Amino acid sequence: MVDYLAELKTSIADGLNSVFEYKIDASEIHLAETKKEFQGAYTLVVFPFTRTLRKKPVEIAEQLGSWLQDNRPQVVQGYNVVKGFLNIEVPHHFWHSVLAQIYEAEHHGIPTMDSTKVMVEFASPNTNKPLHLGHIRNILLGWSMSKILEAVGHPVCKTQIVNDRGIAICKSMLAWKLYGDNETPETSSIKGDHLVGKYYRKFNEALQEEYLKWQSSEEGIRIYKDRDNQALPGDQFFKQYKNQYFNQYSRLGHEAREMLLHWEEGDTDVRALWERMNGWVYDGFNTTYENLGVTFDKLYYESETYLLGKDIVQQGLDSGDFYRADDGSVWVDLEDRGLDKKILLRSDGTSVYMTQDLGTAKMRYRELGAKRMIYVVGDEQDYHFQVLFEIVKKLKEPYADGLYHLSYGMVDLPTGRMKSREGTVVDADDLIAEVIQEVRHAAIERGELEDISQSERENIYRQIGLAALKFFLLKVNAKKRMVFDPKESVDLQGQTGPYIQNAFVRIKSIRRKLQEEDIDLDTSSYQQLDPSEIDLIKSLMTYGETVAKAATTHEPSLIASFAYELSKKFHKFYHDVSILKAESDSARAFRLQLSDHVATVLEHAMFLLGIEMPVRM
Repeated sequence: MVDYLAELKTSIADGLNSVFEYKIDASEIHLAETKKEFQGAYTLVVFPFTRTLRKKPVEIAEQLGSWLQDNRPQVVQGYNVVKGFLNIEVPHHFWHSVLAQIYEAEHHGIPTMDSTKVMVEFASPNTNKPLHLGHIRNILLGWSMSKILEAVGHPVCKTQIVNDRGIAICKSMLAWKLYGDNETPETSSIKGDHLVGKYYRKFNEALQEEYLKWQSSEEGIRIYKDRDNQALPGDQFFKQYKNQYFNQYSRLGHEAREMLLHWEEGDTDVRALWERMNGWVYDGFNTTYENLGVTFDKLYYESETYLLGKDIVQQGLDSGDFYRADDGSVWVDLEDRGLDKKILLRSDGTSVYMTQDLGTAKMRYRELGAKRMIYVVGDEQDYHFQVLFEIVKKLKEPYADGLYHLSYGMVDLPTGRMKSREGTVVDADDLIAEVIQEVRHAAIERGELEDISQSERENIYRQIGLAALKFFLLKVNAKKRMVFDPKESVDLQGQTGPYIQNAFVRIKSIRRKLQEEDIDLDTSSYQQLDPSEIDLIKSLMTYGETVAKAATTHEPSLIASFAYELSKKFHKFYHDVSILKAESDSARAFRLQLSDHVATVLEHAMFLLGIEMPVRM
């Protein structure tokens, strides 16, 4: 493609000079793909030349097009003019050579960018609840981004930071200690992360019950009188002031904070309970990761990194980059950088998330040698990462300029937002099972796959279901908030993973029908390509460029859009022309080669999205 376009631009420059005595460098000529409603492959806009040449746009286009067709027939087969647009038709032999080049190209024509090591952090859950729909978008973005970066030549380390300590984890631990009656995943037959999440919700339910009692106590009545919110119902007042109530008046809040302090002091009993319950959660997380087809190269735990963060805070105090407030807490002032003041250590010496993130970044740089670090975290943490990156710059760390926050919007359901404290989230495991069940029902209703074994059918249901889930979440620009609809995600006619899989399966089906035949691969005599064939080749030509752009913009949705458009063009090609009963052996061979490469590229594009391709549907 690059060679042809360079030759075409040079020919256009020669034509302008020959016909109009207008000299222009070929690099200054801009071409666009011809719009679908017009005949041609590439379009030159001639309006910019009208002032200099003092001719009408149509006149310029007609004279230039005629010269190109007469003098550069190996480059321009034909042309047409629409107002000030010169639409150029490409010789058919060019498409043959392009398809051959695509076949021979290494790595699907994806350019190698550089070998800088990149760390991609994703998932990074708290150990107080199971993974949910929002986590799935996070995980899929991180996994896909890792594969895309690897495709352009970067060594990638896939990591997560497990937030395994802190007040939220202590809430689950305290609730289990108070109300659990020694319940375990084995005794309850509840998946470990789901069981711990059950007690996180139980804590919040108990906290609200405690508050309602406190509300009518002597202290509660006095506090109410001191506020302007006496007319608020108890539940609304609780939602508005729950953090203040938790920190200042709640018995449960006091016990949870005490448990956190005991944990940081290394209390044997608290640590034992913490390890036991976290172990349940890890088992649950690993099952979900396995179901999603996701693995990590390196795991980090907040419990192991926050102390290094404390050391960094002390170094910042010693250097004067941080300061200690009157109550003993430690802060950084970023007002000169357009931000605000940020706490780094509480007055009681306990760390905050920022402390942990500072420690983790330095540890990763030391251990992995990664100067580029990509954090896949929801957009509610945009400000947190602005602050983190500015602190790292303030400390003049060698990796300061290589930090990037891949921010993404939240995922809603058709029924609305999810809330983990109130138990209204959609668990990742339940969602995966629901989408696979949607596929299973649809296949059974259509009477498909009845000629293969049950285990083979179940594997195909899994592949299609996961494709539906993953593609639906990845096809939307990461920064946009989105609504996930399980039923819409499995639609074979929509912009879905199964629609793309169907194109791949069609090609494999054609190949199965030809297994016993000796196929003549000579395509040279096939000259009159159908427009749908040219459209496919033009799309295939852009694949490497699309992957490179997805890598530089950190946007997997570009790959999803490419795969969908290529599939749509293939379905049109499949409908418009005959492959097996082509008008000649040469045409059939060409269409088979073209179809094969469409399948190859679709499979690779979906691989970059973490999606498997079935051979049957």
